[in-house]
Amino acid sequence: MRLTRPMLALAGAAALLALTGCGSDGDGGSAVPETATGSLEHLAAEVKCAPNMQTDEDTIRQAICEEGDEKYVLATFSTDRGQREWINTAKDYGGYYLVGRKWVAVGHEDVVADLRGRLGGTLEQGTQHGGGSHEEGDGGHGGHGG
Repeated sequence: MRLTRPMLALAGAAALLALTGCGSDGDGGSAVPETATGSLEHLAAEVKCAPNMQTDEDTIRQAICEEGDEKYVLATFSTDRGQREWINTAKDYGGYYLVGRKWVAVGHEDVVADLRGRLGGTLEQGTQHGGGSHEEGDGGHGGHGG
């Protein structure tokens, strides 16, 4: 997989979101609608977000959205493969991912659970890195098993 600057930027945004917020009890128990589809602007309108565009490329478009005190990343992809490669890379940074067809929302668990109630999609969780010491091993992010 070739890492591009937009992919790294979005992965960094996901890592930032995962590290900066505090968790809360999100109630994801409500009914999940059919998974939304469409452009970044269409998805943003569905969740009443005024997207702050960060990347606008042929293969990936990403924006920061705000919901109350929380921020999340909303991204769309030109291909399913590009989306999956990005998610697989970004998950190394932890966080919570709401995944639809050629789109993903990344944020805190409670925000992503709330978005799922409006956009549908599948919840995925990134790699957990907290709590333990990482003194042994390669010291990097590569090769970690979950």
